Amino acid sequence: MQNGDVVVDDSTPLTHAIFPLDCIISFIAEFPGHRSVEKASVGAEGYLGFSLAMNGKAPPGKVVVQVPGNALWLAADDFRLALRQDHSVRSTMLHYANSLIVQLMDTAACNSLHTAEQRVSRWLLQARDRVGRNEFHVTQEALSQLLALRRATVNVVCSDLMNTGAIAYNRGHLTVTDPNALHARSCPCYDRIRQATEC
Repeated sequence: MQNGDVVVDDSTPLTHAIFPLDCIISFIAEFPGHRSVEKASVGAEGYLGFSLAMNGKAPPGKVVVQVPGNALWLAADDFRLALRQDHSVRSTMLHYANSLIVQLMDTAACNSLHTAEQRVSRWLLQARDRVGRNEFHVTQEALSQLLALRRATVNVVCSDLMNTGAIAYNRGHLTVTDPNALHARSCPCYDRIRQATEC
């Protein structure tokens, strides 16, 4: 899974359930004027295929790789068969569906109420959790589009986070150097979303 790969577009039916191992994929909402924003993102804590689990047929919208890495793909028919035949699979998939709903609702509130610094810090902490390491590739341009922020705003936030020692950043290569400092600058949404995923 390479950075920028379009996994699914708005007109493509979902043919596989996709389970990220150490990459991050984002559901993208696109608007006129080449504007876009992230609706939700998925890493190792979840999967792409919520509509398959709920017997939906509509495509999930545009899904793009934001942090490169690996993922497992399972054909839709095999995924549905596993859901029907194995209670533990069904229970796990539905638990994640619930946590995705929590993420969607909290993200909507977060984008309206919290500062740019809080939102960037939340996204970076979630990315660290999802890829399972402190270092990953993400550009400031991508962050600005995902969070519907001006590029200059993201630049200022990242510079401030570097000055406090929370992150190191160089040409798209980001390292979370002090997770506690980054957590202190994040909003409460990070903890709520993480708790919903882990419960």
